Amino acid sequence: MTHTTCESKLQDNNYYEPVLQAKNLSKAFNLKYAIKDISFHLNKGEILGILGPNGAGKTTTLHLLLGLIKATSGEVNIFGLNIDKNRSEILSRMNFSSAYISMPYNLSVMDNLIVFSRLYQIKKLKEKISYLLNLFEIENLKDKITGSLSSGQNSRVNLVKALLNEPEILLLDEPTASLDPDIALKVRTILCDIREKNRTSIIYTSHNMEEVENMCDRLIFLANGKILIQGTTNEILAKTGKSSLEELFISVSREQSQHNINDINEE
Repeated sequence: MTHTTCESKLQDNNYYEPVLQAKNLSKAFNLKYAIKDISFHLNKGEILGILGPNGAGKTTTLHLLLGLIKATSGEVNIFGLNIDKNRSEILSRMNFSSAYISMPYNLSVMDNLIVFSRLYQIKKLKEKISYLLNLFEIENLKDKITGSLSSGQNSRVNLVKALLNEPEILLLDEPTASLDPDIALKVRTILCDIREKNRTSIIYTSHNMEEVENMCDRLIFLANGKILIQGTTNEILAKTGKSSLEELFISVSREQSQHNINDINEE
């Protein structure tokens, strides 16, 4: 399998400057915790993978980082600002893309991207949109109705939207999940180039462990709403004694499934 190794060449001290910090973050829904007391940071120019089986707390964590929901306890500071108190200012410097979220179905791709460009106050917006559509090789989709797109096409349009404002922090929720292998490779290469060129900090979720190993500088494994382990791939494998991230992921998934079964039996 052909893959991209996304190794940063950034050497200056700013690379190690935290641009995002989550401190003792918890979120409960109906008295049940989706995440509980997690703390982590994202450095400038870093790609941080947040991994875990379905239900581990990844989506809740991303929603908290975007200020879509408020934490039960703990706090999120981005660019040195609290997300709850400075959300608009922070989000103007961030963006988000998910393989599972679509823009309004009844608008054309171009109309949707123009709307978002205006929200981000993009100058020369049609030139910017055209450049990004060409970069992701989907310029032929600009006049199509968004609701008619395939899942893979929709994923790439969402990535175009996420790059309109040249974000300093980019949150990517399984960005290649619905893409063919050759297109996924191109997308990973683009993201690596953007990280290198713009010093973009990226949080990356995926169930593809080979992709994660090649893309991410550090990893966080979530299970049952808590951080199980974090570090580089080599550090994590050394600490857990596993031979691969795939083996660790399977082990974590099975343990979480058993935990959920035990919870159901106790109710």
